[in-house]
Amino acid sequence: MKPTITIDRCPEGIYRGLNLPVTLISKLVVAALVVFAVAFPDQAVGVLGSLNAAMLSSFNAYYIYAVGLMLLFCLIVGFGPWGSIRLGAPEDRPEFSRFAWFSMMFGAGMGIGLLFYSIGEPLSHFQQNPALIEEGIAPQSAEAVLSSIRYTFLHWGLHGWAIYTTAGLAMAFFAYRMGLPLTIRSTLSPLFGDRLNGVLGHLIDIIAVVATTLGIATTMGAGVSQLVSGVEFVTGIDSLVGPDGAPGALPLMITLLVVMSLSTLSAVTGVKRGVNWLSQFNMALSMVLLAVFVAFGATGFAFHLMGESLFDYLAALPEMSVEIWPVTSDLGQWQVDWTILQRAWFIAFAPFVGLFLARISRGRTLREFVLGCVVVPSLMCFVWILFLGGTSLQLEVSGVAGGQVIEAVNNNIASVLFVTIDFLNLWGLETAIVIMSVLLIITYLVTSADSGVLVLNTIMAGGDSEPAPRHRVIWGVLMTLVVGSLLLAGGLSAIQKAMLIASLPFSALMLLMCVSMLKALLGGQARHAPA
Repeated sequence: MKPTITIDRCPEGIYRGLNLPVTLISKLVVAALVVFAVAFPDQAVGVLGSLNAAMLSSFNAYYIYAVGLMLLFCLIVGFGPWGSIRLGAPEDRPEFSRFAWFSMMFGAGMGIGLLFYSIGEPLSHFQQNPALIEEGIAPQSAEAVLSSIRYTFLHWGLHGWAIYTTAGLAMAFFAYRMGLPLTIRSTLSPLFGDRLNGVLGHLIDIIAVVATTLGIATTMGAGVSQLVSGVEFVTGIDSLVGPDGAPGALPLMITLLVVMSLSTLSAVTGVKRGVNWLSQFNMALSMVLLAVFVAFGATGFAFHLMGESLFDYLAALPEMSVEIWPVTSDLGQWQVDWTILQRAWFIAFAPFVGLFLARISRGRTLREFVLGCVVVPSLMCFVWILFLGGTSLQLEVSGVAGGQVIEAVNNNIASVLFVTIDFLNLWGLETAIVIMSVLLIITYLVTSADSGVLVLNTIMAGGDSEPAPRHRVIWGVLMTLVVGSLLLAGGLSAIQKAMLIASLPFSALMLLMCVSMLKALLGGQARHAPA
């Protein structure tokens, strides 16, 4: 028998259309975090740090294996016997063009994170990574280049997108194929049935809301830091950054307010207007920036590295997928600082990106969903990393940069894109390209935040993808307070620690999603038309 889920919504008042338990408790948890961070900043950072350290020492292996299982799940569903099943009725067709679909997907799923790390991460691994430690390869040498790209691919490739796809695939399947509400709890209906109509279902959605809030907060914190650094680079206003080169508190808060105001305005206009248009605009800008690096960067170096690095990544993928080191060792500490943090960040982002992917993917087949959400975006990330990160690596290997790009990575990673652009011979267009990059950062931030606000409200509205505008405004304000309070309390590190903690319970829900969907597929429920 096909499972049913009934989510009560408030019939009137300020919370009309929302599920009251999920909405009120989620707001209470988020508000408590804001108050704690503002009133007791030192204690907040200390508590988050202690919880974070305890969790990492106990669950580092869990994160590695859990994400590996998610990738395996996506491959089985997409390329197994169920690949031709359509997300919806047999006559349903996609609502958006492939370009619009990829644009919204890429902007929500990567966007600012890839801008932040496409240069910074390869250069960090160029100085230290497991291959350098185990094989005795000299840091910052030509021999260190390949492994630095390999581990960057590990963090931005198939595993990361499999996390998003697991959540999105399950939500889209149960909503469009089984006729259930487009929300997190629906993905577990074969396992828990009617119990999801009560406290258990509310708890699942609350975990998703809190994890999503902190995942988006991490992205916003990184993005506004990079944005302030870009404005300082263009204008030369030294007061925007501190003595250490890091953005100052006041510029960060002003930038955050501007970006979140634009994001909330875009969210109020909905997916088909604001989010869709902005996503396609920033995808076009991304292609222009990539073209700049192809034309003026280390193109030959990147093309030479392309085939070698992709083969190297695929050959090492099985081992890297299960490799675990003791937390107390240098290798283990590197793994915690990079792999575990990245996995947790993607998991915290998964309810947001997954639901957003589901929202824009009705009418596509399971195989098309997996190809479009795992394989294609991974390849796009690889190209981006090779041309931007490859250019920065070549500048350092050749001695042209003289260590300045590495210095930017170590002192203020938010500035590294602009420092790299400054070394390119752009025929006098350096300032124009930096300004375009700043605009690209703004559009990616706005796209991530407005999509996040829409998704949060969709979860609290029990799957209603067009909640009332006032609810979008309220969560836009709450998101601003979360990012601002944690940035002031302990900087980006404080947000990352809170996000890492919130990702743990949601990762368990994601593994249950895999079991739940496989149970439905094996039981033949996938053949039912949606209600």
